[in-house]
Amino acid sequence: MAYSHFWKSTAAGIAAMLLAGSAQAEDGLDSGPFKDVIKNQMTAFASGNAQAAFSYATKSLQQRFQTPEFFMQMVRQGYRPVYSPKQVTFGRSKMTKLGPTQEVFVTGPQGKDWIALYSFEQQDDGSWRISGCYLTKSPGFAA
Repeated sequence: MAYSHFWKSTAAGIAAMLLAGSAQAEDGLDSGPFKDVIKNQMTAFASGNAQAAFSYATKSLQQRFQTPEFFMQMVRQGYRPVYSPKQVTFGRSKMTKLGPTQEVFVTGPQGKDWIALYSFEQQDDGSWRISGCYLTKSPGFAA
């Protein structure tokens, strides 16, 4: 995640909350794979599994943050709303000039609303990994 602007209730609680969103195509895009990657990474954050959380980032981000533990620390400190969300709602997915993005509305641990815009890169094996996450404050959910 472009992680200088980029989850610790129980893993089961986060997983149940995330499974509520359904995959839908927007802009001709199948958003299911993007939502799955985000859900899986959030579940890894909630369970404290740094290695799994790190595995959903692109190779370039992994090189930038070097270790799963450093990555986890950075997310915990700089991305608290996605590290420890109270609520998660998926918004639109769309194709941009730089690749696909997925909008995610989160309520952080202190009850403030945020929009997390995730970007993705397709890997050589056809899978998708997170290439960035940009957080901005939101006056409320728009989904």
